[in-house]
Amino acid sequence: MSSKEGSGGFRKRKHDNFPHGQRREEKENVNPSSALMMSFKSFQLELDTRHDKYERLVKLSRDITIESKRTIFLLHRFTSAPNGEEILNESEAKLDAVRRKIKQVAQELMGEDMYQFHRAISPGLQEYVEAVSFQYFIKTRSLVSVEEINKQLIFTVEDREEITNTTSSSQDKQTNTWSLKVTPVDYLLGVADLTGELMRLCISSVGNGDIDTPFELSQFLRQIYDGFTFIGNTGPYEVSKKLYTLKQSLAKVENACYTLKVRGSEIPKHMLADVFSTKTELIDQEEGLS
Repeated sequence: MSSKEGSGGFRKRKHDNFPHGQRREEKENVNPSSALMMSFKSFQLELDTRHDKYERLVKLSRDITIESKRTIFLLHRFTSAPNGEEILNESEAKLDAVRRKIKQVAQELMGEDMYQFHRAISPGLQEYVEAVSFQYFIKTRSLVSVEEINKQLIFTVEDREEITNTTSSSQDKQTNTWSLKVTPVDYLLGVADLTGELMRLCISSVGNGDIDTPFELSQFLRQIYDGFTFIGNTGPYEVSKKLYTLKQSLAKVENACYTLKVRGSEIPKHMLADVFSTKTELIDQEEGLS
């Protein structure tokens, strides 16, 4: 019988060697005000505070992502809207609302290491970069720099005491200033996502009879693709993974330009969008089979 117990039939756990009464007495004898217990309580409080801050940042990042997507959807109406300035003004108002959310993120990260919470806010910042760069391209036909994006993410608060008291110190002014910097990786990922929106802009502009925009977009996307190929596999994994999607968007725009150049005179303008949509579906199917 003892051999069966030793072979795994019934095994005693280590703490079964101690009577239950003795373990209960040990718990009762623990001094809650001891230095060890107090240090563990402080650790618990610090971890709970950090986890709560992380969850708040995740929620803010989701709000930033949703509002940025709405801005992008609004900007896609620019090619078909009779008054484009109204679309741009409305998109600027939406981006101001997004920046107010980013200001709350900057306030949460005041005095903290941003990279400890980077995973919580990175998706929202990428979507914001995509929305800002899309609006900037529609306005100027060029790519916004990360420095220009970060300039818009410096926030100040006009305090009534500072207005009435002209002798406010410089330290008081610093406490009412918050800033959040977009990291180079988030900027690159946002620009990579921008190429998909530019591809959609190309197809919609052709459907509206705009023949020049696809060729401009083709040259612009080619420059972005060349820049990403310089990084290649030496950059972060997320950036190299976006390179395939960027190449797909460039191929679809170049295919649209090829159709316009070769068969543009044969196909009526109101049918060009349908031809491009069917061709992009065929490209997607071929890439899925490969």
